[in-house]
Amino acid sequence: MRKHMLIGLSALAIASGARAQDDRSIDPAEHYSGVWLEVGRTPMRLTDGCVAGTTRYVLKDPTHVEVVDDCRQGGVGGKRRAISGRGRIEDPGVNRRLKVAYAPFVTWRYVVMDRDPEGEWFIAANPKLSKVFLYTRASPSRETLGALEARVRRLGYAGALEFPANAVAPSGEPVAQKR
Repeated sequence: MRKHMLIGLSALAIASGARAQDDRSIDPAEHYSGVWLEVGRTPMRLTDGCVAGTTRYVLKDPTHVEVVDDCRQGGVGGKRRAISGRGRIEDPGVNRRLKVAYAPFVTWRYVVMDRDPEGEWFIAANPKLSKVFLYTRASPSRETLGALEARVRRLGYAGALEFPANAVAPSGEPVAQKR
């Protein structure tokens, strides 16, 4: 009976589009460096009103990353909100699991669930896939946003998504968004 239940659940997961996490390794020197634009995410009280979000990574050594997350409150010209943290790659060699300590009692775990082989975008989530984050290296087109949303749905995420204004200049400063 138990065997049949497991087979049934596996079939249901496959039929619903859920798939196992991609386990191809990531080059940490490329992925955990520079600025990524946060172009989509799970709505959270923490990010209410936050637009033009970015994550800036600086790889300190093969397993440690400096992380700065920031956004603009209320609009791309709004007041900057930022938080810094120290990240540790929890799966050296694969480099898809990052644990970031932002404060003594604030820790987040991120898993890179899917990524562009060319390094232009990636989808991260918490381990339970209850919170997701969509990142790109440049402001995406509507088509790219649609494709990223479809990919995150195929990963099994069924929750709400928001796509805040995301236009940021190479300097990291917000600019007026063109759509």
